[in-house]
Amino acid sequence: MATPNYSYEKRQKELAKKRKKEDKLKQKTERKSSDSDPTAEFSQVNESAPPPVISRPPGT
Repeated sequence: MATPNYSYEKRQKELAKKRKKEDKLKQKTERKSSDSDPTAEFSQVNESAPPPVISRPPGT
């Protein structure tokens, strides 16, 4: 009886995982490009900016 080739199985599993990850990334980028309207672009710019600093009076 032949012994199982675990390294081959592992490699195939890794390739499938990589392919699935690339497909998800591709779908995500397609979704972002299809959602490109002026309000979405404006909100994306605001998300990358740091939040405003709010100062509080001392003692609160």
